[in-house]
Amino acid sequence: MQAANRLQKALRTGSGLTFGAWQMLPGSNHSRTIARCGFDWVLVDTEHGNIDGALDSGAHGIIVPLLYNAEDAIKLVKSAKFPPVGQRGFGSPFPMEKFSGQTTQEYLQQANESLLTIVQIETKEGLQNVDAIAKVPGIDVLFVGPFDLGNNIGHPILDGVMHEELKKAIARILQAAKDNGKGSGIYCTSGDQAREFADQGFQMVSVAADMIALPAYLTTALASAKGSYAHSALNMAKGAASGIAKMTGPYGR
Repeated sequence: MQAANRLQKALRTGSGLTFGAWQMLPGSNHSRTIARCGFDWVLVDTEHGNIDGALDSGAHGIIVPLLYNAEDAIKLVKSAKFPPVGQRGFGSPFPMEKFSGQTTQEYLQQANESLLTIVQIETKEGLQNVDAIAKVPGIDVLFVGPFDLGNNIGHPILDGVMHEELKKAIARILQAAKDNGKGSGIYCTSGDQAREFADQGFQMVSVAADMIALPAYLTTALASAKGSYAHSALNMAKGAASGIAKMTGPYGR
């Protein structure tokens, strides 16, 4: 079961560096398309979703936002793990097929060690308590949400620029992960930024989000097809001067 979890395997071997994508649009075909691009992992963003629902559907791990202290982390582990470690209920017939045809018994016996429990550090309180959170058994990765973190410590990201205090906060989270033997992750908005944080030592690095990449690509493609405004205006002027006032061809007149 652990072999099927590529992210966990990568975090525990070698440099641990992985690159992933953030999925905001719903749909399993959408997930498959992103995965086929070569990413190590795809995070399906359901920020206000249900932990049990995600795991029972076959997720290889969960990432939970807005943790404030170690007590929150302990409650999360209890929710994500089967007894005796936690209190997760068992009964869904679906997750086994996502792990190379595990039997129900195999899934029950291996899930606690094979599924990742990831916490987002993105609040002022979470930053203050990051070392205590990192010490909680069962927490696998500290993941930085830089936009919310910046807002919550009074240094929002403006025009794509990170304040020095935000950079220090991010470095503090990375160090807490290293000191406590946890993985580290961060949300990025471009490949260049992802490379920068990977070079700093982050292991679970988000490269792109579909709701950023898709509009950007479509807008650029449409602009190229239309040409510049000046070019479009020139073509319209030529059409009017030639007396061309109707459409012709297979799509009507």
